[in-house]
Amino acid sequence: MSHWQKVDPARYAEIPDPKEAFFQQLGERAELEIQQLEDAIAGSDPPNEDYLAKVGRLTAARQAAQERVLGELILLIPYPDSTQTPEGGPPVKTILQDVLEAIEQADQDPDDQ
Repeated sequence: MSHWQKVDPARYAEIPDPKEAFFQQLGERAELEIQQLEDAIAGSDPPNEDYLAKVGRLTAARQAAQERVLGELILLIPYPDSTQTPEGGPPVKTILQDVLEAIEQADQDPDDQ
């Protein structure tokens, strides 16, 4: 929450109150996505894999999943004007709306996860 406040105050201001609920849901969604991506990256245990190799594989999978999910959902890159499109993408406001809609949809359909 403090990262969003410092990096892009305009985007932070667009979040509806209570802001704590938004960030709690965002954090829960990020953790779920990290866990799912980590499992996909790590894959199955290869035959004859020793303990240290497994620990290294699982640690690398966790770090890769965290980097990707945090980069997509949590860590913001500030834009000088919230109506500008970052590298040809949708406007920042649309990205925020997409995140909010995804969180709302996840709350409505907990069995689909």
